[in-house]
Amino acid sequence: VSGLAIIINNFVPVIPVGIIILFLNLILFVIAFLTLGNQFGAKTIYASITLSMIMWAMETFLKPQQLTDDLFINAAVGTLIMALGMSMVFNKGASTGGTDIIAKILSKYFHFDIGKSLLIVDFIIGITGVLTFGITAGLYSLLSIVGNGALVDRLIDGFNTSKELMIISKKEKEIVRFIIEELDRSCTVLNGYGGYTSEDIQVLYVILFRRDYIRLRNYIKEIDPKAFISVNDVHEVLGEGFSDIQL
Repeated sequence: VSGLAIIINNFVPVIPVGIIILFLNLILFVIAFLTLGNQFGAKTIYASITLSMIMWAMETFLKPQQLTDDLFINAAVGTLIMALGMSMVFNKGASTGGTDIIAKILSKYFHFDIGKSLLIVDFIIGITGVLTFGITAGLYSLLSIVGNGALVDRLIDGFNTSKELMIISKKEKEIVRFIIEELDRSCTVLNGYGGYTSEDIQVLYVILFRRDYIRLRNYIKEIDPKAFISVNDVHEVLGEGFSDIQL
């Protein structure tokens, strides 16, 4: 929205950029409450107002200057910081306002990844920026938009990544007890049959956060070095102990 406001101000300079941003955000806030629910709308207003206040404080008291004279370095570092912040906000079920709201709507109703939704919405504004401010600044803006869209999805996956384990061990009771009592998690015990040993076995299935996975791996290494462990990355886990299921 800030980019769109700057473009509109370029053609209608009598209307301040801040007023344009406020007007566009008010429209989008109403849309957010109607389509995405009260909780998302309230979180978005909080994030949007906080972001505006921090930016105002930085401009007023810190007098920030450009990082370097190299436009590419400025764009790259700025994109990385922006993507990290936005992915943290999106991961908590909110947005920073503006066209992020439209991206969230596209993600909800058309099942696009949030990063791809951002890319679609902001790319249109970026094209307008090329026509308004020239090819150099416009292309750097488009480059930042593409990078931001790709980074947001990857960073969100990183925030939500858990470890899925399949464990075969003769010490399964001790391992189950460790998972429940020490890690405060649960697991599923599956009945299996060893193809090589021709014996009945128990297979433990558990999903853990990375920090808990490391603790469990070290514990198993201590009590049963011959245990068999299969580990996979899981990018989204819904249910008790993890994220609530969003209907």
